[in-house]
Amino acid sequence: MKCENRAEFVIIGYQPSDKRGRDFASLLLATREGGKLVYRGRVGTGFDADTQTALTAAMAPLRVSRAPVSPIPAEARGAHWLRPDLVAEIRYGEITGDGRLRHASFVALREDKPAREVHMDPDMTDRVMVSGIALSSGGRVIFPKPKITKLDLARYHEAMADRILAEAADRPLSLVRLPEGLDGARFFQKHAGKGFPDAIHSVDIDGEAYMSVRDAAGLVGAVQMGTVEFHLWAARADRLDRPDRMVFDLDPDEGLGFAKVRDAAAELRDVLSDLGLGAYAMVTGGKGVHVVVPLRRIAGWDTVKLFAETLASVLAQRAPDRFTATMSKARRKDRIFIDWLRNERGATAIAPFSVRARPGAPVAVPVAWDELARLRRADGFDLAAARTRDWSDLARPKPVGLSATVMDRLGR
Repeated sequence: MKCENRAEFVIIGYQPSDKRGRDFASLLLATREGGKLVYRGRVGTGFDADTQTALTAAMAPLRVSRAPVSPIPAEARGAHWLRPDLVAEIRYGEITGDGRLRHASFVALREDKPAREVHMDPDMTDRVMVSGIALSSGGRVIFPKPKITKLDLARYHEAMADRILAEAADRPLSLVRLPEGLDGARFFQKHAGKGFPDAIHSVDIDGEAYMSVRDAAGLVGAVQMGTVEFHLWAARADRLDRPDRMVFDLDPDEGLGFAKVRDAAAELRDVLSDLGLGAYAMVTGGKGVHVVVPLRRIAGWDTVKLFAETLASVLAQRAPDRFTATMSKARRKDRIFIDWLRNERGATAIAPFSVRARPGAPVAVPVAWDELARLRRADGFDLAAARTRDWSDLARPKPVGLSATVMDRLGR
């Protein structure tokens, strides 16, 4: 990552080096905030041999036994501490969510600047603590109309954490990130990048590190990294081979009214009920409806996928003028695509109560079936309306296993 920022930091210590010819491994840095020193991380590059020698000579008379910062960060244990008199100019890539430097490189000593005058630049300290995460650039506008800032999104996820995590916790996640807002570039990201907060956990899948969250800090930490949308796997991290939900995404062709989507969802619900499977509905914040079937963790991915594909095909055969089970644009004309592909291993679906990266910041909201019958659109819930909603607004059915009996019923 290219370093683009420069600032001054106080040198408060150094880590000794175990390499021959190298006097120290890294310098420990701080800034003075509110009358005390705050640890800002380490710098271990940017030194040639002459610079190392000069710095070692400058630091030698400043050795002290007590650390000038408290608490002592784990990465600084075993350091040699200094009286905080020296100031270094540092080039760096970014400041992390917990106020630490990343991609730091030493530039020079600043003998012209007293250590007592070294503070974080206001742009660097524009941070608000939300669920234990230091949120930077909270005033950045993510959605222009209505105006919704990064801080607004963080506080939404803090307030909605229990409701979101009821389905999203401990699952592999993919994130839709819009670091510069709705009008900027967007990224669909499966793996945590550099600088992601520790509250975003790692799930090993086939040797690759996927992301997951467990608490409000994880959700807000993702927002800190520019996340707007959360997409989840159908399985949880402790049983990746056994899905606990099956999703049918009813995706209408352009021009089809929402009433037809509502009717299709109710029809699918009834077919599932005849097979002994309960389902709940969720308006997606886009154009469609998800019909979600909670599952006992009995069947594997192949079985769940086969069931979903077969059921979608059956409905498409019964009413070919209304439904299709294929993605083909030509086949979807004037029809509703019953998207069963979200039940493949590795596929994702939008999380309940997730904001959508669409104008107006609509939210995907689970709804009761009788309420769905009255709704006029799938993107009618904004952040304020979503905050008033809870899982108690609907009767979530108990999970049922995709047993051989259920599969046989579908086959008939």
